[in-house]
Amino acid sequence: MDLPVRPPIKPMLAKAVDAVPDQPAGVPAWSYEPKWDGFRCLVFRDGDEVVLGSRSTKELTRYFPELVEAVQAELPPRCVLDGEVVVPRVVDGRTRLNWDSLSQRIHPADSRVQLLSRETPAQLVLFDALAVGDVDLTGEPFSRRRSELLSAVGDGPSIHATAATQDAATATRWFEEFEGAGLDGVVAKRLSGAYLPDKRDMLKVKHHRSADAVVLGYRPHRSKPGIGSMLLGLYRDGELHMIGGASAFTDALRVAYLAELEPLRVGTEKLHGEPNRWNAREDNGWVPLRPERVVEIAYDQMEGDRLRHVARFVRWRPDREPESCTYDQLDVPVRYSFDAVLAGGA
Repeated sequence: MDLPVRPPIKPMLAKAVDAVPDQPAGVPAWSYEPKWDGFRCLVFRDGDEVVLGSRSTKELTRYFPELVEAVQAELPPRCVLDGEVVVPRVVDGRTRLNWDSLSQRIHPADSRVQLLSRETPAQLVLFDALAVGDVDLTGEPFSRRRSELLSAVGDGPSIHATAATQDAATATRWFEEFEGAGLDGVVAKRLSGAYLPDKRDMLKVKHHRSADAVVLGYRPHRSKPGIGSMLLGLYRDGELHMIGGASAFTDALRVAYLAELEPLRVGTEKLHGEPNRWNAREDNGWVPLRPERVVEIAYDQMEGDRLRHVARFVRWRPDREPESCTYDQLDVPVRYSFDAVLAGGA
C-alpha cells in the first residue's frame, strides 16, 4: 500500500475515568463522542486494495467482505480512518447494536463468513482520520482530523461518521440515554491532541453496576488447580436462567472457591454447552451446583437476558436468598435507536 500511514498500526486508546470531564473556562478543550461497543478497526484504503486492521493489528478483512465493498464504494480512494465495526439489528422495534451477531462474524469457515455477511451485515462507524490522500494527519490536532473525517465520510448506507459535541451536558445525557441502543459510554478527546498509536490519551466513561446472582455452576481452570469461572443465574417467574460468568481469580482464590463450591456439586458428570467453533475438541464442560450460594457481581451491561461481558466477583452474599436474585434488580436503560445515536439524539 502506498499510503502515508501504513499497516500494521495499533489504534490510540482511552483510559477510564469516573465522569465526563468538564470543559475548562474559556476555550473548549474536549470533544465528546458516544462510545461504540463493537470491534475496533483501522481502515486502510489504497484504490481497490482494502485492509481492515484490528486493535491487535490482526486483519479483520476476510471476515467482513461486505465492508470491503462498502469502503470501496463510500470512502475516498486513498485514506486511513479509525472506527468501530458494529452489527445493527432490529430489537423490540428499534435498531440497536447486537454484540452476539457481531461476535459470530469471526468464523474460520469461509462459507459461514459469506452467509453471515448477507444475513447479519456489518457497518462501520468512524471517529478519527489518520490520513487522507497523501497527507499524514497523525500529528495534526483532533479538531482538524475531525474536519477531515467529516469530509471523507458521505451519506452511504454502511459507513458513518460518529456524532460529536463540545458540550459536556450533552455528553452526560448521551451517557445516560444511549445505552439502550447498545452503546457503553462516552469518550472524550483532546481537541488539540495528536493521534498517538497504542497510547491512552483519550478518556472513557463506562457504565458500572452491581447485582446479586446465584452461582449455578463452575468451569474448572484449564491448566491450574481450582475453578476457572463461576456460572451465574437470575430468576424470572420462578425459573433460573443462566446470564453468564465471573472470572479472573487469583491462583489462591481459585482453590479456595473450589472448596466453597464443591459440596454443592450435583452428580459427577459435567454439562456441556455449544462446542467451540474454532476447536471442537476443546472441553467446554461445566460442573452443575445446587443453586444455594449468592454472590455480588460488578458488571457493565446486559445483552438481552445475558451479561454483555464477563462480570467481576465482588463478595459472597450469605444474607441473600437465591430466589430473591431476579431480573427485576437490573437497571433498564432508556431505549434509543442506532440511527438516533448517529444523529446525536435528534
